Amino acid sequence: MPRLFGTDGVRGVAGTELDCQLAYNLGRAGAYILTEGTHKPKILVGRDTRISGEMLECALCAGICSVGATAVPLGVVPTPGVSYLTRAYGADAGIMISASHNPMEYNGIKFFNRDGFKLPDETEDQIQAIIENGFKDVPSPTGGKVGRVKHKTRAEEDYLSYLASLNNVDLTGLKVAIDCANGAVSHMAPRFLADLGVEVVSIYDQPNGRNINDNCGSTHMENICRIVKDTGSDIGLAFDGDADRMLAVDENGNMVDGDQIMAICARELMEKNQLAHDTLVVTVMSNLGLTIAAKKMGFRLEKTKVGDRYVLERMLKGGYVIGGEQSGHVIFSRDNTTGDGLLSAMRLLEALKTRGCLMSELAGIMKPLPQVLVNINISNDKKPLLDEDIEIQRAINRIEDSYDGNGRVLVRPSGTEPLVRVMIEGEHEEVIQKDANTLAELIAHRLG
Repeated sequence: MPRLFGTDGVRGVAGTELDCQLAYNLGRAGAYILTEGTHKPKILVGRDTRISGEMLECALCAGICSVGATAVPLGVVPTPGVSYLTRAYGADAGIMISASHNPMEYNGIKFFNRDGFKLPDETEDQIQAIIENGFKDVPSPTGGKVGRVKHKTRAEEDYLSYLASLNNVDLTGLKVAIDCANGAVSHMAPRFLADLGVEVVSIYDQPNGRNINDNCGSTHMENICRIVKDTGSDIGLAFDGDADRMLAVDENGNMVDGDQIMAICARELMEKNQLAHDTLVVTVMSNLGLTIAAKKMGFRLEKTKVGDRYVLERMLKGGYVIGGEQSGHVIFSRDNTTGDGLLSAMRLLEALKTRGCLMSELAGIMKPLPQVLVNINISNDKKPLLDEDIEIQRAINRIEDSYDGNGRVLVRPSGTEPLVRVMIEGEHEEVIQKDANTLAELIAHRLG
């Protein structure tokens, strides 16, 4: 069996690649591995708004109960809500059913341990090994020892109350447009921000199970850009389906990406002497402009491979307090153990209100270099050949050498989709666009 887990849990088309049998197996194996030795373990289960979530929730809960554990469905909550509530409720583990920013037909299952952290590769491999071995030695209790399902009705309130307790600045007077992606925070985000004093203009906040991420949210920023200008809002915020990421736009409808958001928030922390070791943790995908801005502002960057779990691992190892990805995952490790779109939104709004300037001025502390991203459809079984193909590697080196240190090429397989991503940065957009297309055509020819 190929590895089930990608960079963010198990993900696939719901009903075929991720069917009820697999969800049951993951619930059963995950409950066994994560709660072994616990007298009567308790596992939280959250989901986003996609239609397959209820089906997979039932299968997961059945698997959890089959080993004698208690399954606690939380209903629709964002991924960071599951992470926080696992700790707050004293649960033994948490599970989120979501495919994040992916289209409606996809879904996914990701685990959190009792401390709210995503699982390391070794634990994921243990879960898969249990499934591959046919659940050998895994107990199947009967009678009164079978697990129960106990629904939790206050999950949303408890999570929002915690976030509100972290607020440091009166946000009254700000007018904020938000795109909820018809996802997990559709009913939460408008109310949360309004309670903080914000005048809210909300779009894509009517989920029906089929419209999550459908031409909306953080992967379709054109909507929030337009609404900000049409309504005269101070800033726009766009979440993805499970709200573990957030991107912004300024008052002119120009995009403010995760690198700029991190630069803004890291500067706020540094000026309060709260930026541990004067360090921001980012991935290799972060723009070179962030490196330049960080040097100018006086803090350093630690870089990891792509994936917010790897960012968090580096943060924990080095004692750092902020890190994230260009895509909008931002982790404030003193407040939560995963990227949290609502928390990031609040911190960004606090910075905007405190500075008393326009969002365009605030975002201007970092000037991104032109960056081009091209996706190539490549089957998962061909991805390992990428690093072995001499012709592809020579082309990458040839392009990078031509930039003479003023640009870079990054080619990597997606951890969640059958894609290879080509990212090129440089001084001249027309040059890097041409180079990216040429390289993408070569990769498609060689591996497609």
